[in-house]
This record gives sequence, structure tokens and C-alpha cells, in this order.
Amino acid sequence: MKEFQGKVAIVTGGTSGIGRAAALAYARHGAKVVVAGRRAAEGEETVRLLRAQGGEGVFVTTDVSKAAQVKELVERTMQKFGRLDFAFNNAGIEQEPTPFLEQDEETYDRVMDINVKGVWLSMKYEIPAMLKTGGGSIVNTSSALGVIGIPGTEIYVASKHAVIGLTKSAALEFGKQGIRVNAVLPAVIDTDMFQRFAGEKPDFRAQMTAMHPIGRIGKAEEIADAAIWLSSSKSSFVTGHSLMVDGGYTAQ
Repeated sequence: MKEFQGKVAIVTGGTSGIGRAAALAYARHGAKVVVAGRRAAEGEETVRLLRAQGGEGVFVTTDVSKAAQVKELVERTMQKFGRLDFAFNNAGIEQEPTPFLEQDEETYDRVMDINVKGVWLSMKYEIPAMLKTGGGSIVNTSSALGVIGIPGTEIYVASKHAVIGLTKSAALEFGKQGIRVNAVLPAVIDTDMFQRFAGEKPDFRAQMTAMHPIGRIGKAEEIADAAIWLSSSKSSFVTGHSLMVDGGYTAQ
């Protein structure tokens, strides 16, 4: 029997990249999956893919920066499946590299609303649902840039540092109630976001690859595997942890 059989997972940012890979992984391990994101066509495609591999899931259009939409996401999950066991709070956006003094308030608000407020709101509504059935496991997507700095993307870096703070604090508050909260910290992963970031710049891609001692950038499935481990019973004594999945990027 698959470990997640009879369990339910929410995956935000599940329309592509790491989120899609994670949704498929939760389904392969037996969980019913609620895929959340802003792009309906891509979200429905994720659901089609997980159903094609024998899984069960639904898509709910959700902007994680909007409290009413996150609340509805969790309510619809409970109405459809009656419980919530796992949440992979993965929705996030990048920041266009810009000299610090040229960065604007609009960019700050947009990045912080999705990357930080979105994680905070997701946990705010997921945790009460998990408590109804005795607990659960939450995994938040931070970044290797959540523990180091890099010039030109100060807002993004700050947002990913903040996710780690939210993760640690929530883990401390709800640990004795059966809820574990951890974060996964990817370095550069070959996703749509990276393709937008890199553009048609082969030299830039080569530079990014060279920054990883392992000799390549990561795959979305590798981050999904980390999220699955943090959700599983194999990590039952792990909470408040930031799991680096970065090909050695931050070890240098």
C-alpha cells in the first residue's frame, strides 16, 4: 500500500515546474491532490497528467496573495475530500535583476505578496484544516538565496529569507499539535521560471551551471522528491528545518 493512500495534499504553484512535479509525485505516492495556481489551463493540464498516471485530483484557481481565494481553496479541499494532510506551499515569482537603487515599490509589493504573504496565508488556512484530523506536514518553498545574498535581487532574496522565518516559527508553535513545518531550498532549477530568467542567453546559462559544484542545474523532480520526503513518515522527527537541495551552491 502506498504511504499516502487516503491522504490529501494541496500544492500551490502547481501549474508548472516544481509545483507540477510535486503534484504528480504526491499522486504517485497515493495522495489525492488539489492543484492551486493562477493559470487555469496549465493547472488543468497538471490534473490531467496526474490522472493519466492513476491519481485523483482537482484544480482550484488561486492567487495565494488573496486571503479570500486561499480560504476558498482550503474550504473546497475539505468539501471535496474531507481532510488535509499535506501542503506544499510552492507558489512564487522571481525578480528581474535590477540595481538596488533602481528597484521600485511595485516590484517589492508584488514579490512580497506572492512569496511571503502567500506562504503566510496558505499556512493560516491549512493549519486549522490539518488540526481537524490530528495534524499534517507542510513544506514551504524557499530558495538557496534564503540563506545567502546576491546583488540586484534584494527583494527576492529578502522574500526567501522570510519564508524560512515563517517556517521555523510555525514549526515551533504547532509541533506539539502534530503539525510539522519545513522548507525546501532549491538553487537554480530547470523550470519555466529559469527559462524566463535566463532568456536566450547561452553564456548566462553556462554561468549558472558553473555555480553548482555538482556540475549542472537541478531538475524539478529532485525538488519534488525532497518535498515528498519531508511530508513522509521517514522525516517524522524533522520540523523547522531548511533542506538545501542546491547541488552544492551554498557549500562554496
